[in-house]
Amino acid sequence: MPDIMEELIPVNIVIADRTYRLKIEPADEEMVRKTSGLINDKITEFKTHFAGKDMQDYVSMALLWFATEQTQSGNLLVKWGELSHQISSLEKQIDKALQENQ
Repeated sequence: MPDIMEELIPVNIVIADRTYRLKIEPADEEMVRKTSGLINDKITEFKTHFAGKDMQDYVSMALLWFATEQTQSGNLLVKWGELSHQISSLEKQIDKALQENQ
């Protein structure tokens, strides 16, 4: 079995003017880079709209925003799953009713 660390690639990610060296799977590189870009954009947005003492304040605000977005997305997925289940149930009831009337 190959060592998983051999399959990972090194990337340098900059967040809030600090560079982090990560080892990630090649398939995740685009997502990681886009996510770090989104985080940096939010930090810049918070710096221009809110008073803060230092960079840690802006990073914390971006972290809170990002976590909230993820929670809201997760809640939407749950609601869509429930709705899909209800639609499937209705389809079965309609099919049953149609078969009984034939």
